[in-house]
Amino acid sequence: MNHIELFAGCGGLSLGLEKSGFKLSMANELSPMAAESFAYNFFDENLEELANVSKKAKNTLWLNSAYADLKARLRENPFEFPTFGEVGNSDLPKDFSNLKGKLIVGSIVELNRLLDKNSDLVHQLRTAFGAKRGLDLVSGGPPCQSFSMAGLRKQDCEKNTLPWEFAKFVEHTQPKIAMLENVTGILRAFQDKDGNSFHAWYEVAKVFATIGYVPLCLHINARLAGIAQNRPRFIMIAVKFDHVESILQKFDDDSANTKLFTHSLDFYNLVKKVGSDLPFGHLSYFDATKPSDLNLFENSFLASLVNGEAITVRDALDDLKQTNPSKPSKFVNLLNATFEFLPQRKSLSNHEFRSNGEVVKRRFRLYQVLRSIDERRVTTAIFSVLKGDEITLPDDIWSLCKPYEFLQKDGQLSKFVSKEKFIDYLKSHPTKKQTQKALVASSPAPAALSIPDDACHYDEHELRVLTVREMARIQSFPDNFVFRSKITTGGQMRKFEVPQYTQVGNAVPPLLGLRLGQCVKKLL
Repeated sequence: MNHIELFAGCGGLSLGLEKSGFKLSMANELSPMAAESFAYNFFDENLEELANVSKKAKNTLWLNSAYADLKARLRENPFEFPTFGEVGNSDLPKDFSNLKGKLIVGSIVELNRLLDKNSDLVHQLRTAFGAKRGLDLVSGGPPCQSFSMAGLRKQDCEKNTLPWEFAKFVEHTQPKIAMLENVTGILRAFQDKDGNSFHAWYEVAKVFATIGYVPLCLHINARLAGIAQNRPRFIMIAVKFDHVESILQKFDDDSANTKLFTHSLDFYNLVKKVGSDLPFGHLSYFDATKPSDLNLFENSFLASLVNGEAITVRDALDDLKQTNPSKPSKFVNLLNATFEFLPQRKSLSNHEFRSNGEVVKRRFRLYQVLRSIDERRVTTAIFSVLKGDEITLPDDIWSLCKPYEFLQKDGQLSKFVSKEKFIDYLKSHPTKKQTQKALVASSPAPAALSIPDDACHYDEHELRVLTVREMARIQSFPDNFVFRSKITTGGQMRKFEVPQYTQVGNAVPPLLGLRLGQCVKKLL
């Protein structure tokens, strides 16, 4: 099987798809920083080393760049890439067959413009560069922040959104299946400029129906697939109509597989009849977190999305501790064995510990205690003092905190003997933040985990933020997968830089990619 990966990032989804049996036909990614990690792991191509000796990459090509040399390109603002047709520095070969297996750095908008003008490139992609079976899958996770009805309803609108560009690429390349991954927020309606409710996922589904694909919409959670993170996600598996007709003949009439597609087929036929003006309410999504829908997942081609073992943060991280590390868990050993086809590394990468001041460490211990108590009213009361809004604590809050040890100024863990001393301690550790939390060793990690400040360690002897490697473990990246470029960034650079922590946080967990690949494989 083969696939084209859009919005490839550092390669989490591609890694999972490769393990499930898909060969990469081509990939596209906007960020040079994320592309550096993709190239290092999939091509064993070290872009930084090549840049330092003024060489070009063989497998990582720029659609267009303001710079000729690779060193400048690796720090180029991708939102300032020259547009299609402008004077610049493009690596595209004259013979488009030479793009097979390559990573194209550039905007999907510009890539689609290239396809608009080049029927030969369209042919190469439709045939997966000459594969007799044609193109099997186009996959990716387009950001949805700027979703607009105008961009979806008018193909020639200048404000086309990235999900629409994804659909446009699919229309060009005609894969048997398109798979779109997104944040679960796409399922929540928001208000458009006229005050009307706008359901982004529904509009995406309509777009795919208009171009000949039957959309199956899913709400899943990575933890159900055996990943140490509570990570809800929206998945749309859009199957080309003629392929749906073919596979339905192989399903029993009353099977879960048939039930999953029946509703989507009705919706598809409605869109074909009514068009893009079809109002909201004619398609539902299947929710793996609801018992009523879980049975359909368990008894269909989607079973691998929900039959994973429950994995905790301790399972993923405990062997990476500085103090009293455990032996690698069954989960860690299996994870590394699953992706052993990656280049072998001599040492563990991306596990550099970040330095935290003594005050911050004491605050981290406080966060650990709050997670252990796990009562919203306790957290609210403590933060009221930390933020300077209150100068005292209710007795019942103090009674819940009293049994715990806190990090003292002498570096030792000990309990407080009085409520007054505890309140003084809180006042001496002020903070305006309330988003940072400690991980819970016996649970999956929270969904919001993309920058160092999002969480601190669960162990009382590890009062620190997570390393890139620890975040990667939570996301189910194997230890042989190396993240390249800057570790983190800040200020205005956040708008366009994608450093290591963000690469991990933005990625599709590779084990989830593997499970999704197994689902699509059954449909093919």
